[in-house]
Amino acid sequence: MTAIDPTAHLTAEQIEELGRELDSIRDEVIADRGEEDAAYIRKVISAQRKLELVSRGVLLFSIFPPAWLLGTAGLSVAKIMDNMEIGHNVLHGQWDWMRDPKIHSTTWEWDHVSPADQWKHSHNELHHTYTNVIGKDNDLGYGIMRVDEDQKWHPFHLGQPLWNFINACFFEYGIAAYDLELGKNLHKRRRKNPEFRARARAVGRKIRKQVLKDYVIHPLLSGPSFLTTLAATFTANLVRNIWSHSVIMCGHFPEGVQVFERRSIKGETRGQWYLRQMMGSANISGSRAMHFMTGNLSHQIEHHLFPDLPSNRYAEVAVKVRALFEKYELEYVTGPLPKQVFSAWRKVFRLSLPNKKPEVKTPDREQELVAA
Repeated sequence: MTAIDPTAHLTAEQIEELGRELDSIRDEVIADRGEEDAAYIRKVISAQRKLELVSRGVLLFSIFPPAWLLGTAGLSVAKIMDNMEIGHNVLHGQWDWMRDPKIHSTTWEWDHVSPADQWKHSHNELHHTYTNVIGKDNDLGYGIMRVDEDQKWHPFHLGQPLWNFINACFFEYGIAAYDLELGKNLHKRRRKNPEFRARARAVGRKIRKQVLKDYVIHPLLSGPSFLTTLAATFTANLVRNIWSHSVIMCGHFPEGVQVFERRSIKGETRGQWYLRQMMGSANISGSRAMHFMTGNLSHQIEHHLFPDLPSNRYAEVAVKVRALFEKYELEYVTGPLPKQVFSAWRKVFRLSLPNKKPEVKTPDREQELVAA
């Protein structure tokens, strides 16, 4: 929550007009979806499965260093493709219009320890509804980081660079814990809740399945290459986790991205919701290959505006969206990956320290921020 509102120059009428213009951009893409888009996602899924199969085949001989390097690199890329350009976007319902039961948000399961249905609730329903609203959007800092100067500082926050690094290394497990809302459910009384226990069992089953596949079956199939295949799979998961975490951080946490109070969204209109997505997201600039490897979440602003549009259309949408930023005199936060990563981590470190000049807050404001 910046001291100066970067949208203060907009009138209510301008905000609603902005919303109508964004609706028009979305409607154009919806009307234009077709076989070319369907062919794209089918081609991506086919390529990912072939790459994973070949990489795991190469790792059967991972006792030889060249095979280890080649298989690990291929498996890392395959896992990133599965999570980012395929899993994340299929589970958003971006391809439901195809009416293909094999590529549908209700049937898809991904290479991730978080069950698809739990992730869809926490991500699609909560995060995308309450983007960057402190106390409502759990994606904002994942409950382990201070994300705004106005949040009350505690000594615990000194460790948030370390917590964030650990979360990056084991990101899929952090997401599973976040989907379970594990922090607030650790209380003994909450742990006995039947709904929570059922969801926890589902996560446990998914973790067992993933561990069995990655760390038991495939290494055993490698015979004398058991240990090297085990190490390769762990490395591939580590690479996938750090990459995914970095992309998400760059889209939500760099300097210039706004956060919002809960009371600010009371009575929010469609235009105001759009405006919050615009100001609460950041993009990553780069090549087509880089956009692909991020699952097109390098176009995070466009994704937050239109989460159900096919990801392969975000690049063309971004041109029109950026023009609207310029028209309404708003800052389009973007930059190359190294710059955005540095900006996000600098913010993590800065907010781990207490404010030099703490502001005086009203009781209501203080209570809201502490609760967050």
